[in-house]
Order: sequence, then structure tokens, then C-alpha cells
Amino acid sequence: MDVFLAGVIQGSLTEPDIHDQTWRDGVKAILRKHLADAEVYCHYTEHPAGITYELPEIRRTFAEGNRRAGHCDLLVAFLPEASMGTAIEMHEAYAHGAAIVTITPLAANWVVRAYSDRVVPDMVAFEMLTATGELARLVAAKRKL
Repeated sequence: MDVFLAGVIQGSLTEPDIHDQTWRDGVKAILRKHLADAEVYCHYTEHPAGITYELPEIRRTFAEGNRRAGHCDLLVAFLPEASMGTAIEMHEAYAHGAAIVTITPLAANWVVRAYSDRVVPDMVAFEMLTATGELARLVAAKRKL
């Protein structure tokens, strides 16, 4: 199972800075524990200095992430706040039939509602979804469509 991690990096920050990215390790640990066949791709891990990139490297990197999001089986989105990049990745994953689980308090957000197969409020709920096998069943069901 190919998993793409999507989530807020810059969000609405006005300075060239990023949000805390430690959530990625938590999601990876949960997936390792409960979905042994998950091959996780994390665009931030591949481009930790992305905030320093200039054009056209920004465009190449962004396009690569969107392409990968469009070819995953499962996209896990972490959205403590809105994220334009994550919204596009969610759109690409949805358009290509991937399962999408969003970890967010923004359950009323249109992008979250339109593209998520499941919305959970926090990491505890995400682990429960994964530990019970519901996440694996969701991905399997989407693959059959």
C-alpha cells in the first residue's frame, strides 16, 4: 500500500518559516505498527529545505508532490489549519481514486468534507481507526471501485 503524507508546512505563515512537522513521525509510527505493508512517502522528508527553494525548483518540487499524491493508495492529511498545498494534494489523490483520511479539527471545511473518506479529530482517533482495521478496509474498498 502506497501512502502519501500531506499536511500543513507553511500554512498562513507570512515569514519564510514552517509549522512543527513532528506529527509526521507519529503518523509513520502508527502506520508501521498497524499496517506493515504501508510504504510511506513524505514529501517534506524528501525536501526538508524546501522553504529555501527558488523558482523553478519550487514548481518542480510542487509538481512532483502533486503527481505522487495522485498515485497513492492512501493519503493521510494533517490539517490543524488550512493548507493550500495540502488541498491540492487531496484533490489529486481524490481524482485518482485514493482513500483519504484527514486528521483535523476543521471538519466543516469544504475541502475536508469534499475529499475526505474519513475525518478524525486527532492522532488518538487516527490510531484507533488504524488499529481496528477500519483504515485497511477503507483502502481495500476504494481499490475495488
